Amino acid sequence: MTISVSHRVPVSLGDRSYDILIQPGILRQIGQVLQGMGCSGRVAIVTNPIVEKLYGRLVRRALTQAGFSPFVIIVPDGERAKTLPWLAKILDALVAHRVERQEMILALGGGVTGDVAGFAASVYLRGIPFVQVPTTLVAQVDSSVGGKTGVNHPHGKNLIGAFYQPQIVIIDPQVLHTLANRQWIAGLAEVIKYGMIADKQFFQYLEQHVEGLRARAEDVIPHVIQRCCQIKAEVVAGDERESGRRRILNYGHTVGHALESWGHYKKWIHGEAVGLGMIQEASMAQYLGLCSKHVIESQDDLIKRVGLPSTMPQLKFTDLWQAMQHDKKVVKGHIHCVMPQQIGDVRVVPLVRQSIRKWFSCQQSAALNVTKASGKLPPRSQRVKQK
Repeated sequence: MTISVSHRVPVSLGDRSYDILIQPGILRQIGQVLQGMGCSGRVAIVTNPIVEKLYGRLVRRALTQAGFSPFVIIVPDGERAKTLPWLAKILDALVAHRVERQEMILALGGGVTGDVAGFAASVYLRGIPFVQVPTTLVAQVDSSVGGKTGVNHPHGKNLIGAFYQPQIVIIDPQVLHTLANRQWIAGLAEVIKYGMIADKQFFQYLEQHVEGLRARAEDVIPHVIQRCCQIKAEVVAGDERESGRRRILNYGHTVGHALESWGHYKKWIHGEAVGLGMIQEASMAQYLGLCSKHVIESQDDLIKRVGLPSTMPQLKFTDLWQAMQHDKKVVKGHIHCVMPQQIGDVRVVPLVRQSIRKWFSCQQSAALNVTKASGKLPPRSQRVKQK
């Protein structure tokens, strides 16, 4: 049976190539899609309790009707699942069900679910097929595409993992209507990122459709998902293992990941931290003379208009620098950061500690001056100290 697909985005990686299918309502046809690919047998559905309650029965029914034998592995919601102990529990379940090498894992959920499920698929029996079925905006526009899988370490995000491509990515935009508003808005940070790194016209489209973005308008969201997937597919096809251009996808993530780690993965969800990271990394770029004030004002204005947080926490420079040192993008001890030159054009820059310390001091001084002008000086105990 032929499946109707609104958009099909190819990810060209030789014998690891696959398609991203974008179609409202495709969740009901997921069994037919996988059957059409020649898949069969058991399907381990890795999901969290929230997504299982919303879509688990629908997916299991669609798989069963197509002749598959699905079973569910539940992991916690959020970053709690992205750990070695939870990876071990997934592997234990695969062993208990005697999943064979030609059978598969289906990641049903957000970026965390996809990362840990994909990593499990990469190491179980030295690699079994897996399918990405992302249910959050962050996952649909970013993390489900490109083959990055893994778990966090207490000292840094995504320090343990592997590049392992899915067989297919199946995106149903309709599931986004059940996404919590905080999760939705957080996902918009990754959307804005794509405009900043690769497509000025797309950035302008986002500026013109802020209300549609916030309202999850059906005439806006499929286009947004498709364009983000197209950009990521093009970047990944040219640099699968992040040795060159793919590093631009980390815009906002050097500071963003540091903030997540500093906050013990509890203070912000991923997209919120990335939004803050984009603001700070653009500010660094202006301080270093890489971009104009107009660039950062345009970006920061859009970030604020969609409802993302924009105020940095009160932390010491040494805390920020130390957290960035544990990032997987550190090369020979040097932190590398993606910085904008123009909207739609970025470059990767090694950070010099003394220069970033001076930038940080200027940032804190400016924030203190704004606070003084408002007449709301924080208590002395809460003021940021340089170290």
